[in-house]
Amino acid sequence: MAKDKTLDDLFHDTLKDIYYAERKILKALPKMKRAAQSEQLKAAFEKHHKETEGQIERLQQVFELMGKPARGKTCDAIEGIIAEGEEIMEEFKDTSALDAGLISAAQAVEHYEMARYGTLKRWAEELGMKDAAKLLNETLKEEKKTDGDLTKLAETSSNQAARTKKAA
Repeated sequence: MAKDKTLDDLFHDTLKDIYYAERKILKALPKMKRAAQSEQLKAAFEKHHKETEGQIERLQQVFELMGKPARGKTCDAIEGIIAEGEEIMEEFKDTSALDAGLISAAQAVEHYEMARYGTLKRWAEELGMKDAAKLLNETLKEEKKTDGDLTKLAETSSNQAARTKKAA
């Protein structure tokens, strides 16, 4: 019989999951930036790319605090979310709806990250890992802000632009 798994094991497993996801996101963001049509969206993807680098560093610090190597574990959820984003880039290429689609794909990523970081932060607190909880909370706040920024961008420009046919 397998040994009993604890919250500590679950925390470590989920940490590996989000570490993999962040590294995957880091690779996807330049592609999304290139596909974006508006300068504002390109800038948002660039900003998120820089933030993601910092978030990966924070995760590495959490692994360090645990005395574990920073290692990822394949995250099927992020693979699917990124594949959907690539599908949108392909299907809506050169259309007025592309940026709105890219924002929706980016927000799916943000919401996944917010769910993971929120859970990890709570578990870190439960496990008495105050420093880890602080690092995870810092990232959680960034993810929420990025999500809000994307919502504003969608509401102020991309959604309206998507309603009209683009002249070729």
